[in-house]
Amino acid sequence: MKVLVMIKGDGADEDKIAPTDEMFRVMNVYNEQLVNAGIMLAGEGLQPSRAGAKVVWDTSGEVSVVDGPFAEAKEIIAGYWIWQVSSLDEAVEWAKRCPSTQGLRSVLEIRPFFEMEDFAQVVSPEVLEREQAIVDRLQAQQG
Repeated sequence: MKVLVMIKGDGADEDKIAPTDEMFRVMNVYNEQLVNAGIMLAGEGLQPSRAGAKVVWDTSGEVSVVDGPFAEAKEIIAGYWIWQVSSLDEAVEWAKRCPSTQGLRSVLEIRPFFEMEDFAQVVSPEVLEREQAIVDRLQAQQG
């Protein structure tokens, strides 16, 4: 099972978290453990929300763009991993081993990816084949 693990922090603390050499050292050890176990497929930290933007559709379909920072946000996604695990329980066990930033509240949210077979009852075989062709082409582009 493939899962997305989102590293979330309090939006009010976003500017208080500056990467340090020690933070990188500790996370490198953890990331090496994930890679050595064959679990980590990808992972990146994200710049603060002030460097980003939101594209928002309201209920009428009107589109607007909101530049960061996102002061109203209670939680900010600070980074992510993509893991390949045998179960949600395994992902939770790995997440519990993640180093944390002392003095700041953080949350790891784990969400499984949909698999093509999850849609077999609601999507026609032709649409699923076309989607799989897109996935295959993307994988070929990535090498």
